[in-house]
Amino acid sequence: MRYRNLEECILDLEKHGHLIRIHEEVDPNLEMAAIHLKVYAAGGPALLFENVKGSKYRAVSNLFGTMERSKFIFRDTLESVQEVIGLRNDPMKALKSPFKYVGTGLSASKALPIKKSGVPAGFEEIQISDMPLIKSWPMDGGAFVTLPQVYSEDPEKPGIMNSNLGMYRVQISGNEYELNKEVGVHYQIHRGIGVHQHKANKLGKPLKVSCFIGGPPSHTLSAVMPLPEGMSELTFAGLLGGRNFRYSYEEGYCVSHDADFVITGEIYPDETKPEGPFGDHLGYYSLTHPFPMMRVHKVYARKNAIFPFTVVGRPPQEDTSFGALIHELTGSAIRQEIPGAKEVHAIDAAGVHPLLFAIGSERYTPYQQVKQPAEILTIANRILGTGQLSLAKYLFITAEEKQPVTTHHIEEFLMYILERIDLHRDIHFQTNTTIDTLDYSGTGLNTGSKVIFAAVGDKKRELCAEVPKPLKSLPGFEKASMIMPGIAAIQGPAFTSYADAQRQMDELSAAIREQGDLSSCPMIILCNDSEFMSETLNNFLWAAFTRSNPSHDIYGVNSYYEHKHWGCDNVIIDARTKPHQAPPLIPDPDVEEDIQRFFQPGGVLSGITN
Repeated sequence: MRYRNLEECILDLEKHGHLIRIHEEVDPNLEMAAIHLKVYAAGGPALLFENVKGSKYRAVSNLFGTMERSKFIFRDTLESVQEVIGLRNDPMKALKSPFKYVGTGLSASKALPIKKSGVPAGFEEIQISDMPLIKSWPMDGGAFVTLPQVYSEDPEKPGIMNSNLGMYRVQISGNEYELNKEVGVHYQIHRGIGVHQHKANKLGKPLKVSCFIGGPPSHTLSAVMPLPEGMSELTFAGLLGGRNFRYSYEEGYCVSHDADFVITGEIYPDETKPEGPFGDHLGYYSLTHPFPMMRVHKVYARKNAIFPFTVVGRPPQEDTSFGALIHELTGSAIRQEIPGAKEVHAIDAAGVHPLLFAIGSERYTPYQQVKQPAEILTIANRILGTGQLSLAKYLFITAEEKQPVTTHHIEEFLMYILERIDLHRDIHFQTNTTIDTLDYSGTGLNTGSKVIFAAVGDKKRELCAEVPKPLKSLPGFEKASMIMPGIAAIQGPAFTSYADAQRQMDELSAAIREQGDLSSCPMIILCNDSEFMSETLNNFLWAAFTRSNPSHDIYGVNSYYEHKHWGCDNVIIDARTKPHQAPPLIPDPDVEEDIQRFFQPGGVLSGITN
């Protein structure tokens, strides 16, 4: 289907059993989000809320809640889009097989945006307060637009083809914002809008911004696509939707003719207001910080507009399906952008940015057997210097060798690394550098450290499948349990300070050393709750890598420095919660109890969570 608007998509999903309408009034303050979370967790359908308390507009969520539904939405265009992206990376394909790619040219004809005139017929001017003001988590600072398409243009090269469309969260109520007149625009480092604002600031001019909400699903997905250099998000929206992006300018602001809502306004140089807290995709609240404030100019809504939203939180969530679809569309592009890289996988269960797995090539000395990481270290540095991949904290990388291995079998990949890594040689730190804005494990906003675990060659050890004896009787540490082969969890006292942590780690390392050889367990996780940490692989991936800063929280048994390189016999990661870290997301129990009415026998969502 090539949807002209969001309503056409909703009707198509409903016709094919992918959507349920909720007629009963639902409160946008926590209730809608709580319902969404339960339905998503059950692999349930998209939800159309037809009676949103305090607003005349409907709202829809969970459109991309399953990979099956995402592929269904784009069933008529996925293959051609993959071919266009493939040609963008390797144009020789079309020259070698010209008849095979005839259809690709037809698809590409939908890429160029089409300029119209005036505000679209049927659009009305409204206020921010007329929209559904959806608050997802109890400690959120107010209502947020969670699926915005934030549009800006290069002030030095204005025009649609020099624009950026990004999904930067937009706070529309709460904090110090004057309702209907001011909204917060939260964007992180390495974002296109930041380049535009920097240029506008140098010129001493405000940056004109438009926030599109809704429209065909292709527009929403395009706002989060990591596209190859030179490919516009708006051309991609046309490709994926099979329909050209339509727009006009009104008083100097770009207006999408297909959106359900459009907020226009200006961001002035050095004008910020506190934004947040916000329950974010790492599973914690991102806290209150100054971010750009946009002065609202005008707000438009199409007749019978529908407000799309999602809820982010500890993975997996709906944005997990986003990520899976994006990887399927653009997975081959990484090989073009980072020569020698075969796979790069951002681990969703760890909150995406904290943990990367990668496979590269080892071609430096093809006349010799590979004995230690060489080219993959160059590739690792290239990965950590590329776009949003540069926000990663932990990178585990190995080489493509005779034994097949893939980054998408998480436990097997980690075992492959741990069987081969030389802990005296193959751990490489980068300190005092940038990390994800939303990650509070570091030393400040956007600041922290990174570490590369690199391994190649033959197996060096057999990994333990049971808790090694030396970990069962450690003074001050208890409840040792296995997470997976080669990785054990132990429970320790609550974290108080890094000075105390260093002392505790010295004692722990000494106690382990006295117990004897522990080579079969190269990684030990110190935590607050070893039962939770080892209960599921996802618990380990989430808690270990979102709660640790490599430079501060990695210790080792028999650790030492030699010529400024750090090594050890066993790695210890201190994944205890720290006082400076953000609080985890916890649902409101009263709201959880109240929404049960939708899921009980006779309720509109009865049977979905069974």
